Amino acid sequence: MQLYQLHAKQAVPIDLKTAWDFLSNPENLKVITPEKMGFQILNGADRPLFEGQIIQYKVSPIAGITTKWVSEITNIKEGNYFVDQQLFGPYALWHHKHFIHETDGGVIMEDLIDYKIPFGVLGRLAHPLIVKKQLQQIFAFREEKLQQLFGTLPGHSPFLTITSI
Repeated sequence: MQLYQLHAKQAVPIDLKTAWDFLSNPENLKVITPEKMGFQILNGADRPLFEGQIIQYKVSPIAGITTKWVSEITNIKEGNYFVDQQLFGPYALWHHKHFIHETDGGVIMEDLIDYKIPFGVLGRLAHPLIVKKQLQQIFAFREEKLQQLFGTLPGHSPFLTITSI
């Protein structure tokens, strides 16, 4: 089974507290997820993030196919980072680290995601055709939405790579 890594960075002109308050509120995941994903929080997002928190979602990764996604918040360092890991969902593995770094005039939001696709050879074939493109679209939407909400930080270009490890 092939391991992939997504690495994204985006700078916005807000302070660390504003960035943390936005990113650490599970309800805001719906705000930065494309509507076509059919994202819906089912349970567990009724309080601020804490280690061990289980959050259940419903998502439609492929048109017409809906699945549950269950994540656990495994690590938190207030104002700096948090980690969520899929316990159940469309991926064979999904380990997502969210970082916030201060920079001149704002913050850099950074995502590192290690993931595996199920279905062996079929999953590897589907990755460049479906999964990679969809992740690029999701993060492009997220970038645009964060720019609409908070603006852009001059001198910092958004960054996104998806590689095989």
